[in-house]
Amino acid sequence: MMPTFASHLDALGQWRADTDAKLATLARFAREHDLLDDASAEWFEAMRHRLSGEKLMVAFVAEFSRGKSELINAIFFSDKGRRMMPASAGRTTMCPVELGYDAHDPVGLSLLPIDTRLEAASLAEYRRLPKEWTWIELDLSNPEGMAKALSEVMRTRMVSPDEAARLGFWDPERPDENPPLQADGSVEVPVWRHARINLPHPLLKRGLVVLDTPGLNAIGTEPELTLGLLPQAHATVFILGADTGVTKSDLSIWRDHLCGPALARFVALNKIDSLVDPLSTPEQIEQTIVRQCESVAQTLEVPVAHVFPISARQALAARLSGNREGLGESRLETFENALSEGLLPRRRETLGQAAVQGAQQFQQQLTRRFGEMRRLYADQLHELRGLRGKSSGKVQLMLQRVQAEASEFEQCTARLQAMRSVHARMLRNALHDLSADRLRQEVDVLQQVLGGSWLPLGAKKSFIDLCGRLRDLIEQAQQRNDEIHAMLVASYAKLNAEFGFSLVADVPLDVRKYAEDLNLIERNYVQYLGLSQAFRLAQPGFQEQFRRMLISRLRVVFETVSNDIELWNKTASAQVDSQLRERRRNFKRRYESLDRIQSASNELDNRLQEVQALDERVLQLQTRLGSLVEDLVKQAQTDTLSAASGGDVQHVTLDLSLASQPSPAQINSPSPQGA
Repeated sequence: MMPTFASHLDALGQWRADTDAKLATLARFAREHDLLDDASAEWFEAMRHRLSGEKLMVAFVAEFSRGKSELINAIFFSDKGRRMMPASAGRTTMCPVELGYDAHDPVGLSLLPIDTRLEAASLAEYRRLPKEWTWIELDLSNPEGMAKALSEVMRTRMVSPDEAARLGFWDPERPDENPPLQADGSVEVPVWRHARINLPHPLLKRGLVVLDTPGLNAIGTEPELTLGLLPQAHATVFILGADTGVTKSDLSIWRDHLCGPALARFVALNKIDSLVDPLSTPEQIEQTIVRQCESVAQTLEVPVAHVFPISARQALAARLSGNREGLGESRLETFENALSEGLLPRRRETLGQAAVQGAQQFQQQLTRRFGEMRRLYADQLHELRGLRGKSSGKVQLMLQRVQAEASEFEQCTARLQAMRSVHARMLRNALHDLSADRLRQEVDVLQQVLGGSWLPLGAKKSFIDLCGRLRDLIEQAQQRNDEIHAMLVASYAKLNAEFGFSLVADVPLDVRKYAEDLNLIERNYVQYLGLSQAFRLAQPGFQEQFRRMLISRLRVVFETVSNDIELWNKTASAQVDSQLRERRRNFKRRYESLDRIQSASNELDNRLQEVQALDERVLQLQTRLGSLVEDLVKQAQTDTLSAASGGDVQHVTLDLSLASQPSPAQINSPSPQGA
């Protein structure tokens, strides 16, 4: 049996759980043996949060009556024994619908009224205001009742053209895109702006989020959908009708929202069962399907391998009835496998690489610490062995020498304090231009252009200039952190030479990679600032939502850069504290052992054994650390696709060269060394 997208996603979820367990074991080992500093603890917490809580969003985009909801039912909800998402002739989904699961929220359907579009607040802000949403309970034991409750997303109401214009569903300047006027002069609009379904479905519990979007009119009028959710989706499935091909409205959606290089895109040519003609042979029907796929690929300017002919209705019926032959005829499994191979391995590799790199750098950090501890133990053993046969006067002299060495060593605290002061000042400078206030100032320059004219034709250039200035800010932060690294290299060299430290300045942090995030935002958003969108941008409500959404997206990038810089610098300081603490402990141990030797003749041999035991314990910890990291690396590099198919994967060739890699701000969390 060919593995489905569901089985692949389940395998990825199991891989994430197993990798998280290995990380938890490594963190517990470090904590139990007092080896976990604050910076490393932060990384473990962030990495484990990513593994357990990171969402994988797949967006389904289409004009109405393309079978979008039916495809979602066939892929994700056939185990319920019936349709869950409303799917029938005509318009069904009237507002964007998110299907996901959050254990902290009750199971149910949350609906945001369409009238909230009249306010300036964005969807992201409304997510933090549960009282603004209408909540409907979902009874998991009653599929019929659930389906009825979910049909709420189909509700509409009739309003005047003026009210429809205020809500964003009517534009006198673009009559071709307006909904039809009713006999009484009213316009049909959705009752709800956005719907969120919190459902403990196994796939949703694994972190999958399904975004079901309505047609062109709703996509173009909701800033957060066009500027936030769609650009952040890990994969987008664009659904066409095999009976209609690429219509004018389909092409508008593709060109305006999906043709950029940022998305992993899959084109599903649905309803191939409608091409079945009793007067045609199977070979002729297949030729018709092939020609339609080639035509779609040519029109959308994508490789034909990106176009998948399917029948969602046939697939759902086959899965509900257990009809393997019908499922094969629907061709859904081929599409699911391509979706799995084009999306899930990349997520596993990204998460696995982050976990492996962080764990290996944590191992390097502890290995240096273990090396310093063993060096101090070796010096102490040499010192103690030199006392064999010596008089008590000699021991007294050594006690005085230890006290003198400790006093001399404490002189380093003034040097360390001066270095920390310089370090803190340089870090503040590095973070200054990454603050939320500075970001808001830069966006305000764009807002002045948008608000300065009823037709803001300079918006596109102003936005490109804004992205250029923000890239400069990231470059300045990089240069300032490079200066911090150079300062630490010089300071560590002097401290090592004068006070016997073994400090090492780690590999410099690279935050220039986050400039690609800005490039991604620029490519995704610049299309909304051209002449075709000028009239919409002139609307104050849309402008304010656009501004808030833009700041929200940019803040994610800048906060990620700031967090990386802060964690890298915190790690650099942590090794100083660790070695300082260990050196003071060593002086204390040396003094106490010599004092005990002076007061008891048989204490020398006992103390030698104690130090030898401490040294052996460090060696055992180092060996155990290596074993735990090796186990983690092996687990993180496990092939989830092979696991999902029992080790035998039937690969579907799919060139994703048009889809860029996920952006660093979305996929990277800092390692213990800030890498």
